[in-house]
Amino acid sequence: MSTEQTTEAGNGYSYTLTRTLNATPAQVWQAWTTPDQYAQWTYSVPGTLEMDVRPGGTWKATMRSPEGAEFPLTGSYTEVVEHSALTLGMDVPGRPEPTLLTIKLAEEGPGNTVITLSQTSDTAEERDSAEQGSTMLLDSLTKFLADNAGS
Repeated sequence: MSTEQTTEAGNGYSYTLTRTLNATPAQVWQAWTTPDQYAQWTYSVPGTLEMDVRPGGTWKATMRSPEGAEFPLTGSYTEVVEHSALTLGMDVPGRPEPTLLTIKLAEEGPGNTVITLSQTSDTAEERDSAEQGSTMLLDSLTKFLADNAGS
């Protein structure tokens, strides 16, 4: 499993993370869109995950940090292109519009996928926190896919 990752600063307060995974786009897609798989690698509290993966569908979960703090999250799906692209709107208290997290998948040779996550935030602090969270998710996804290779 490749763990190569690049980070690009975007315009304003945005980031883009790119990583090559040793899994097909279909396997990565299933990990992001199938509740039983998603729950295994995203730090979600058991019993809190709901996913309706379609444009306009909603999702919610309570995430638990490594330190044990819990964060309830809600949002919706704005773009769903099977095995290729997923855009999640994340509800932020006090903000009229959701924050968008865009996930792009591209096949790179047999059995490999380049995953690109990008997000724009209102402040540098929000961006840094979101980038740290996304890096943790990519680390966990990488391990999940490696542990489940050939399953």
